[in-house]
Amino acid sequence: MRLLVVGAGAMGRWFADAVADGLPDDPDIAFADADSSAAATAADRVQEARTVALDTSDRFEVVCIAVPIPVATEAIAAHAGRATRAIVDVTGVATEPVAAMREHAPDRERLSLHPLFAPENAPGNVAAVVDEAGPVTDDVRAALAAQGNDVFETTADEHDTAMETVQAQAHAAVLSFGLAAADVPDAFQTPISEELFALVEQVTGGDPRVYADIQDAFEGADDVAAAAEELAAADSTRFETLYRQVHEKL
Repeated sequence: MRLLVVGAGAMGRWFADAVADGLPDDPDIAFADADSSAAATAADRVQEARTVALDTSDRFEVVCIAVPIPVATEAIAAHAGRATRAIVDVTGVATEPVAAMREHAPDRERLSLHPLFAPENAPGNVAAVVDEAGPVTDDVRAALAAQGNDVFETTADEHDTAMETVQAQAHAAVLSFGLAAADVPDAFQTPISEELFALVEQVTGGDPRVYADIQDAFEGADDVAAAAEELAAADSTRFETLYRQVHEKL
């Protein structure tokens, strides 16, 4: 398999590693990135990978788009023509990339993947929107599964709706607690507060741009703010009602 990974960040490297290790035969992997030094670093970390220019004239069986969410559709438009058989994205959003892949690669296999974990926590669950199936994308999914990932099928709408809760709302809730929390001595921590502070540390240990992109891509943070305001304004009777609603909902 000849594979081009557009984007030499963490997700691009994860995809290249997972596919390379999961396929029965060693693929020919190339990285392209606006930052040529990042592409070179990624190629050094993946066995026998190489780099190509963003405007390369080479063509590949599979092109994987692994760029930040705001430039996903632009990258698909620019690089879809370099795919001879399949185009894949691992950008973290589904609706717009799938539409762009349909437009720019109508006669090729199309697959939108979202690893629901940071690369250092692999393997894990991988959401897969199979827009146009075929043997090449089947091999890609099999390679990911061979690395211990649970690759499950979904739709673009279902995926993006879920991300409003599991990403946009979850991150907003954790960061809001971090902004509001005081510096409390460890002796006062409860099991719940310890878990919350650990989540704040986990979330703020990443790339803030990634979290900002998620907030821009998915709705949900306003609902968290509205819920917090409702709790803050509630009297004891209303608070108990809201408390029970949450218990029953979850």
